[in-house]
Amino acid sequence: MATRPATLYTSDVLAAATGLAAWPWNDGLPHKGEARSRTCGSALAIGFALNATGHVVDLGIRTHACAIGQAAAFAFAQGAPGRDFADIAAARAALGLWLAGEGDLPAWPGLGVIAKARAYPSRHGAIVLAWDAALEALKR
Repeated sequence: MATRPATLYTSDVLAAATGLAAWPWNDGLPHKGEARSRTCGSALAIGFALNATGHVVDLGIRTHACAIGQAAAFAFAQGAPGRDFADIAAARAALGLWLAGEGDLPAWPGLGVIAKARAYPSRHGAIVLAWDAALEALKR
């Protein structure tokens, strides 16, 4: 069994969670998706506007998640502009491998803040919410 870090909800995690306020929900965004964690019940909705080539130019997030889920969503929001469906899908796949202990932390800006949460499987569902909701939104 892996040794768990002493502190999961660090000041950096809490700062990232509050930083999510920079991307408020916007009903006018045309591409919307939702995701819910089966392990903890956390939920997240995301909306996007895309440019003509399918790259993210605007987004808004509404979340009912723990600080880890919110911090992960903050990292997602920071790195999403300029990315397309393939970029987000590749990052989600890499995130899944990392959470399973089979890969490195994905090269997505800001994800380092939630690195300690890998030792807490009950938080894994909250970590991937933004990517899962984004893929749902961009499939439509």
